[in-house]
Amino acid sequence: MSTVQPVSVSPFTAILDGERDAIYAELMSRGPAHRVATLSGVRGWLITGHEKARTLMSDPRLVKGGWRSGAYADRLPEELARGLYSHMLNLNGADHARLRKLVTTVFTRRRVEWLSPRIQEMTDELLSAFDGAESVDLMSALAYPLPIGVISELLGVPEASRENFRRWTARIIAPGTCTFAEYEDALRTMLAFARDLVASKRSAPQDDLLSDLIAARDGEERLSEDELTSMIFLLVIAGHETTVNLIGNAVYALLRNPDQLALLRDDPALLEPAIEELLRYDAPAQTTLSYVAAEPIEVGDVTIKAGESVVVAVQAANRDPVHFPEPDQLDLTRLGAVHTAFGHGVHYCVGAPLARVEARIAIGTLLDRFPGLRLDADPATLTRNASMIMNGLSALPVRLR
Repeated sequence: MSTVQPVSVSPFTAILDGERDAIYAELMSRGPAHRVATLSGVRGWLITGHEKARTLMSDPRLVKGGWRSGAYADRLPEELARGLYSHMLNLNGADHARLRKLVTTVFTRRRVEWLSPRIQEMTDELLSAFDGAESVDLMSALAYPLPIGVISELLGVPEASRENFRRWTARIIAPGTCTFAEYEDALRTMLAFARDLVASKRSAPQDDLLSDLIAARDGEERLSEDELTSMIFLLVIAGHETTVNLIGNAVYALLRNPDQLALLRDDPALLEPAIEELLRYDAPAQTTLSYVAAEPIEVGDVTIKAGESVVVAVQAANRDPVHFPEPDQLDLTRLGAVHTAFGHGVHYCVGAPLARVEARIAIGTLLDRFPGLRLDADPATLTRNASMIMNGLSALPVRLR
């Protein structure tokens, strides 16, 4: 098999809008597997292309590495790594199935739909704060506070604690942009918070997801202390950061494509299916969390060796011209296109229904309330957050009227 040299420019360092997708397109033209280095220095394989992405995400030879799978996990104290990385996205087989079953018994579509009126109320409150303003940064004014408010209410997080999440998660989702000491400090703070929250819910259960998770059983199986704190970590990070980027990327895409925005304004009923095209066009995550090859795997004309790290570029898979005609065009009427924005296989995102509901309410209400909404910055000046996994704008200045 041929030897593939590391790419000279990693998409993870291309944070100017447009640069990253150009790099992904170039990589796909070379083949499906590429050696890359993450911002935190981990070397492994990046998989591009829709067919290979979906195939490998369902391949039992690609496994998770357990609680030693997180960024810098080999350098972190075991107690810290176990307390935050023992979640279902890092586990395999029976362990993964057990945790996922316990979560899905309480993270139901019924609970999500029950939240819809509250999501609408929170959206209306946030947009009411725009009254009298000519322009706002939509990321900090809507895209961030709505999802963090929703996941906090779902878990039962006290309102006074919610603003801290932004400071912690900024380091956690982009470990290559801070020192190891800063990253470890953010994790320690998060773990201490999670342990205190579990203790408070155990002593005084309430009608929230975390209280239900503490009480959840599968026969004699219950979530351990490390599994509970790791679940909080996963739901807070994935449960709000993904939706932040979904809302921001979707609004940005619509404002950059006025013909598609006009379609949506003419037919608001198009919004629900349009969310799927917006997810495909600019996914809220660039890649999956890392997998490990349990045995050699041939991908295209290369062999991934046993023990090597693998991440799947869902953003690249969603722009694969073989699967999506004119992939760089936003087309809200596109039918039958199956995107990978929420992953694929056994690790498909359990929070996808909630993210869709939040995006539908936030985007629909925003467009209805501000018919003159438009960008308030040169697109060439907008940047993406420097993260291997997440795909979101640093800011989205908009003019409201």
